[in-house]
Amino acid sequence: MSAPTHLPTKTFRYTPSPKSKALCEEESRHIAPGLQTIALYSQIALDSGHGRHLRDLDGKEYLDFVAGIGVASLGYSHPDYVRIVSEQLSKIHVGSFTSPHRANFVKTLAAVTPKGLDKIQLYSSGAEAVEAAVRLAKSRTKKYELLGFWGGFHGKTGGVLPVLADSFKHELGPLMPGLYVTPYPNQDHCPFRTKGEHDCAAHCLDFIRETIKRATAGALAAVIVEPIQGTAGNVIPAKGWLKGLRALTKELGAMLISDEMITGFGRTGRFWGCDHEEIVPDIMTVGKGLGGGFPVSGVITSTEISQSKPWGNPSGSSSSYGGNPFASAACDAALQIILKENLVENSRKMGELLLSRLDGLKSPLIGLARGRGLMIGVELVNPKTRKPLEGTLCRELFEECLTRGLLTMSYNPMLRINPPLTITKDEVEHGIATFGEALAALAGRHGLS
Repeated sequence: MSAPTHLPTKTFRYTPSPKSKALCEEESRHIAPGLQTIALYSQIALDSGHGRHLRDLDGKEYLDFVAGIGVASLGYSHPDYVRIVSEQLSKIHVGSFTSPHRANFVKTLAAVTPKGLDKIQLYSSGAEAVEAAVRLAKSRTKKYELLGFWGGFHGKTGGVLPVLADSFKHELGPLMPGLYVTPYPNQDHCPFRTKGEHDCAAHCLDFIRETIKRATAGALAAVIVEPIQGTAGNVIPAKGWLKGLRALTKELGAMLISDEMITGFGRTGRFWGCDHEEIVPDIMTVGKGLGGGFPVSGVITSTEISQSKPWGNPSGSSSSYGGNPFASAACDAALQIILKENLVENSRKMGELLLSRLDGLKSPLIGLARGRGLMIGVELVNPKTRKPLEGTLCRELFEECLTRGLLTMSYNPMLRINPPLTITKDEVEHGIATFGEALAALAGRHGLS
């Protein structure tokens, strides 16, 4: 039998636990390449999780600063979540019929959405929900073009791949026509190199107008935007830009789709990312923490927009798995726990603590730390060049953290910190202290202090 071909072999100080390594190697003989980088680099085989900690097959524990990239909003094995979902599984788990949990979930969700957004449809993946949102926008406007932004990530399916504004789509053409991207006003690194946030916002809004005028067919159905860009590094837009974008889409007669896959359900210290500028989009897409880890996504919109045909026809917006009793129980449980335990406020407080502790590290490898709530971005730099930290050094930092029992995404110089919303003060303190030790070890080894 041939040896695995796609598991990374270069390591520094870190060695996967024996049982984890053995199982990852066994699996790699048959599982296709292309798994998430964090899984490939760590070669962790999980046995269980509790609270904010993961445990591998050998019993080694890791404090989780990733949460499945924002998916495990409640952490692991939350007793109320386990009870509710287990009870539902013992009854019935599939079907599109109404269930008590689905009825309660949509009613509760409609009470915490931006004003007027009171209709919810459920799906099973983020990309599926985004595709559905685009179909809804086309149904409503009877137009067909879509605008996104540099650094945006909305899924890898064909209908939205062109607005995945990064190298993920390279060599996957030809791409669907009628989709465009323009600059996102990064408040820390304006693409137009302006000095102030107001100027950056204004320049980016002007560029949208020019793009629509010069590049499109004048049939813009929707603009899709992340209130904070996740995959790009938890990037916050310049102040005032989202309000300006809301006004512009109304002027153009286009739908504004707020992609809240990561920013929703308290991740940013408010219930929704769009709440930070108090705007109400026409459509929201949600996922990640929506089901507390269960694969669920959704589209949220107004009653009027939801009735648009053909999206609003029978079976026009449905999905085979969407809103089944099992998924609905997970959604209902997660939302009830978020509200009962005041996790949106905990996200805000713990996020502020995380940022202050990162600043207190005074590490020369941290060029910038930013964030809202528990959606933190850290730019890792080489202090000698002031350029992004080299990939090999990021990989070393990732392994330094793993060796110390901390799971991060530090294999990339645009580090994202997205722990469960349930994280405690002591865990924040311990995690940042551990991260500081890993940074110091890396800096000392390579003379980067």
